[in-house]
Amino acid sequence: MPIQLVPVGDTGVLAVFEQKIDEEIGAQVAALDAAVRGAKIPGAGETVPAFASLLVRYDPLLTDYGAVAGAVDALARRLPPPEPGAGRLVTIPVCYGGTFGPDLAFVAQHAGLTEAEVVRRHTGRDYRIYMLGFLPGFPYLGGLDPRLFTPRLQNPRTAIPAGSVGIGGEQTGVYPVASPGGWQLIGRTPLKLFDPDRPPRYAAGDRIRFAAVTPEQFAKLAEKEGTA
Repeated sequence: MPIQLVPVGDTGVLAVFEQKIDEEIGAQVAALDAAVRGAKIPGAGETVPAFASLLVRYDPLLTDYGAVAGAVDALARRLPPPEPGAGRLVTIPVCYGGTFGPDLAFVAQHAGLTEAEVVRRHTGRDYRIYMLGFLPGFPYLGGLDPRLFTPRLQNPRTAIPAGSVGIGGEQTGVYPVASPGGWQLIGRTPLKLFDPDRPPRYAAGDRIRFAAVTPEQFAKLAEKEGTA
């Protein structure tokens, strides 16, 4: 796969892909990330995947830019084309509308759809996780139905409950922890998506599928998760 390698200070190598937000580019980033982590390059440490790049950190006392960049380049050249649907599929239950999704009606009005049709479209596809950022465990997702594209709030909320599922422009996502935010909230999951004491539920390169649940199902799951 064609990439450009550039230094990031004296502790990082940045692998730059074609600069666009795209399913295939995202899959290539995820594939190179997995290859770098699996190769255990001497002196290399944390990897940070983004929409169209991969940052590889290294310890300058153990190695240097040339060695790490050469290893990353060799791995990139050997990688086969990414397989469609690669990565884990993680299902996230969501209770839509009501107090859980106070902006569902606005999203429906903006799209010229019923609220039920918004939910059907939102749950009717899988979303690629391009990267995690903004908040611990916040997934930037690709693949939202264009009919559901909705502008962000003109006046962001100062507090959004953990687990809130929203739409902001051309993206959808879920807030793993309570935070300010300006996305249109359409539902909430009872799952605890960020827990420093547990392995993460998902990573960049995985896919998320939202599944609608009733308020009663939400309450039972929340009690089980400890998020009630």
